[in-house]
Amino acid sequence: MTHILTTPIAQQFLDTSAPHFDALLRHLARVTKPFVLGINGCQGSGKSTLAAFLAQQLNAKNIATLSLSQDDFYLTRAERQQLAHRIHPLLATRGVPGTHDVSLAIAVLDKLARGEPTAVPHFDKHRDDRAPSDQWHQQTQPLAVIIIEGWCMGCPPQSAAELAQPVNELEARDDASGHWRQFVNDALANTYPHWFARVDEWVMLQAPNFSCVQRWRSEQERQLLAQWRASHEHTQVESPIGIMSAEQLARFIAHYQRLTEHMLRTLPARVDHLVTLNDQRDITAVRSSR
Repeated sequence: MTHILTTPIAQQFLDTSAPHFDALLRHLARVTKPFVLGINGCQGSGKSTLAAFLAQQLNAKNIATLSLSQDDFYLTRAERQQLAHRIHPLLATRGVPGTHDVSLAIAVLDKLARGEPTAVPHFDKHRDDRAPSDQWHQQTQPLAVIIIEGWCMGCPPQSAAELAQPVNELEARDDASGHWRQFVNDALANTYPHWFARVDEWVMLQAPNFSCVQRWRSEQERQLLAQWRASHEHTQVESPIGIMSAEQLARFIAHYQRLTEHMLRTLPARVDHLVTLNDQRDITAVRSSR
């Protein structure tokens, strides 16, 4: 599940950007139910906050809504380690297509759409593993609107020509053969379309460029660390497992560069609702075809 974060970034969104979504909220109140809304946005763009905000507003109008995160459908750590051993070492790192349990995601969405009681998984990023099932959200009431947000939701596959050249040092050094990026692309071409087909309409939070992503994600990481330290001020542990150093974060984000840049080029023309951001995450334009 996605929750509104109590961070300065989330508060900035609520203070300055919320009015831009009045038309979308009116639209969601009118659509045929049940309805699935997909939200795409790069790391740090505000997609989780937007999903939680929309759900909060719709629930306040008695339109039963649940927001989900694509992140909660990552494969378990053990499953990713098996992929890393069998296919390519880079698949141990969560994030790219091929590291999600697409069958689980489809099963959850389909049960929710049918109004059946559904256990919604949770991924514990501090442990880098799926949480035990007794920590999953139990959705017992039928829903009118289901929101699912994620960094690569709706991403189309790339062409062979696009896959040919590495886009950064990580790919040049650790994927010189192109085997990792081919596996990721095959997942986008063959498996993920069945997941994305469950979505009725798409929203994209469009960042200016990839260079914003590392700064935005670094801000998030610092705020997560500050929150953790504030809630553990009487412990001797400096930082929790799962909070990354600057070097670790740069390597982690490099896994996402190829597809983030690909989506910034291709998705704006495909989505139903395009929200354009500047480098400070301010909304500069909203375009809707619905």
